Amino acid sequence: MDAAPDRFHRKLGLGDLVAYGLAYIAPISPLSTLGLVWAASHGMLALAYLFGGLCMAFTAFSYAAMVREVHSAGSVYGFARVVLGPFAGFIAGWMILLDYLLIPAFVYVVMAVALGELMPGIDRALWIVLLAAFTTAVNWFGIGSTTKVSFGAVVAQVVVMVALMALAAGVRLHQFGPAGLGSSPFYHAPFSLSAVLAGTSICVMSFLGFDAVSTLAEDTADRSGRTLGRAILLVLGLATTLFVLAAWILGNAMEGAHYRSLDAAAYEMAGQLGGVWIGIALAWAYAVLVGLSNALPMQVGVARVLYAMARDRQLPAALAQLHPRHNTPHVAMLASTAVSLAVALWLRQAMDQLAAFVNFGALFGFALIHVCVLVHFARAERRHVLTHVVSPLLGIGVVMAILSGMNHAALVLGTVWLAAGLGWWRLHIVRHGLVETATLADPFA
Repeated sequence: MDAAPDRFHRKLGLGDLVAYGLAYIAPISPLSTLGLVWAASHGMLALAYLFGGLCMAFTAFSYAAMVREVHSAGSVYGFARVVLGPFAGFIAGWMILLDYLLIPAFVYVVMAVALGELMPGIDRALWIVLLAAFTTAVNWFGIGSTTKVSFGAVVAQVVVMVALMALAAGVRLHQFGPAGLGSSPFYHAPFSLSAVLAGTSICVMSFLGFDAVSTLAEDTADRSGRTLGRAILLVLGLATTLFVLAAWILGNAMEGAHYRSLDAAAYEMAGQLGGVWIGIALAWAYAVLVGLSNALPMQVGVARVLYAMARDRQLPAALAQLHPRHNTPHVAMLASTAVSLAVALWLRQAMDQLAAFVNFGALFGFALIHVCVLVHFARAERRHVLTHVVSPLLGIGVVMAILSGMNHAALVLGTVWLAAGLGWWRLHIVRHGLVETATLADPFA
């Protein structure tokens, strides 16, 4: 039986969810910030990625616990709304939007950087506009077309990463023997924890995507949430293994090198290892595989969060419309793409700053998901101490540690975005009586 016109079709299985999550993360994504993380962490980029994976592991466990309890396309917004009340739900959704709206913008800029290595005479703005148009065209026809493209892109990206690691390892072992793959990307003197945290605050963006799997709760065939939870943990586990291994091997290859542009350090490194044509080939591969696939699931995720919030009257009702034929939240998709495109064009020459902005929204949302687990299972009186108490508490601690290493501009933007959300809540939602009941979670009640 077909789904109602105002509901998503439930047809995705574990393989579809994992493909979507890995495509969102992008196995090749560490290359986009490789130089930035390397510089910020003082060369200890493998440790930065390991710490990032640890941070995300606690968060993934909390997501896996909550998707079994709350089956909402709104991700952390839906969880916080049910567990903590309408106000907390709105704030969670509003802050995670800072991540979901800006990460497609970041991918647009990353693709423009890659293509700029190949055709430096063309302004980044043109590539950004073309990519936004492509992703909108593919996603317009539904989640089925998105997952098909995602699976092929994931396989191709893994092949590219393995080939690059094999090249780097081969060159290092040929030049230096076993010492060519040392432990310096994990630890070297002088050690600086603040530098590692600064690197982690950048590279944590490479892991974002396992959480976006939760936005497909209403597209998943299994209504219990168990398949969704398994997919979230599997996506993070696979990504962390690949990222840390790549950071170790490529970190050794970068040792003692100098780069014209930290944004394009991965392509310069590949050129140094295998010749200029290897660097060009890597830039093409990144532009095609990430630029033409990674932004697809990102656009899907943010559209579903906007849809869920609009359905609950937290945002304008027009965003809650589904396309009658393709079953896509087309209005939310067009609105989110317009914002992402505008930000990408604005910050196309400031990729590091854009990365920091993205991470602030994600980390804020992750802290709230841990709070949801603590509160929900305390009320339910069926909590498991390790999963429902220790893990979320450690997760909050790690998130706070990473936020402490974030640059000042990102913290300022996050605060301004939060203030804007509070203003929208007070002037639109509360004033128009869109909160059904006043609760302790509503400070304006």
